[in-house]
Amino acid sequence: MALIEIRGLSTVFGPHPQAALEKVRAGMDKPGLLATTGHVLALDRIELDIEGGEIFVIMGLSGSGKSTLVRHINRLIDPTEGTVRIAGEDVTALPIPALIALRRRRLAMVFQRFGLHAHRSVLDNVAYGLEIRGVPRAQRENEARAWIERVGLAGVETQYPAQLSGGMQQRVGLARALCAGTDIILMDEAFSALDPLIRSQLQGELLALQATLGKTVVFITHDLDEALRIGNRIAILKDGALVQVGTPEDILLRPADDYVAAFVRDVNRARALRLHNALAPWPQTHPLPALARAVDVDAPIESVLPRLVGRSTPIALRKDGRIVGCVDVDAVSALLAPQG
Repeated sequence: MALIEIRGLSTVFGPHPQAALEKVRAGMDKPGLLATTGHVLALDRIELDIEGGEIFVIMGLSGSGKSTLVRHINRLIDPTEGTVRIAGEDVTALPIPALIALRRRRLAMVFQRFGLHAHRSVLDNVAYGLEIRGVPRAQRENEARAWIERVGLAGVETQYPAQLSGGMQQRVGLARALCAGTDIILMDEAFSALDPLIRSQLQGELLALQATLGKTVVFITHDLDEALRIGNRIAILKDGALVQVGTPEDILLRPADDYVAAFVRDVNRARALRLHNALAPWPQTHPLPALARAVDVDAPIESVLPRLVGRSTPIALRKDGRIVGCVDVDAVSALLAPQG
């Protein structure tokens, strides 16, 4: 069973959502619904399973419904129809006291605009989740200091958000989510307000933290390069509907329709795809090279491009201490060729 199960989730914004949804079920499309009733179809029959321990990216253009969808997981928004379950527990049916307890115990959120308390120091911001759970001050401050150091902010504990740069504020937001000790972290466009260099650094830090912590991260973005870099799996939304769910390789190599194909057309495929996507058996006519000269089969393709230029022999690939095959310039060129 998946950790988060979303079934038949539909959401209409407007004063009469149920009546509007009936019109959609009768065949009215999203533009028609807005034009005739003033209601907005934000999500339409979403079905998703999110596994424990994965970084699951939900992406789409502005208005696709991605932020609405993530807010259903912690029930900041109630759906018009459908359910969200966490570890089998129906979040959409919980009474308010039980919902509050679930949020404190299992869910943390990192917002695009940081969402920090301006009147609280960095230390108090990071410790906030533990504070509302009733953790004693000394214990929560010790844990908060450890996370502040973990995200590279040691020394700013007594400062206030207004004294920090945007990148530092976002690190505080991340530390607060991690310090809360929940197993699920929701990140809504968490890095999109940052400049490209800081954004790339935080993506790398998130991946490094995830490698040791194994949290379940639901990450919202409109940036496909970001999705391909950090996501174990990616869901693509369009106009409130789910278009495709898959690994980065699925999205790039097997787009579900023309919309997804157009979405991925200009992606740096050499950075997003791994060498195992071009893996071929080692040719029997060539002696096996030393293992030390082989490249990890899961490395990005771009890591071997300088070695492939002008090369007539393949490059050996290794996994788990043995050579498992090779890549050559023709296989890589075919994989990186423009699609469609």
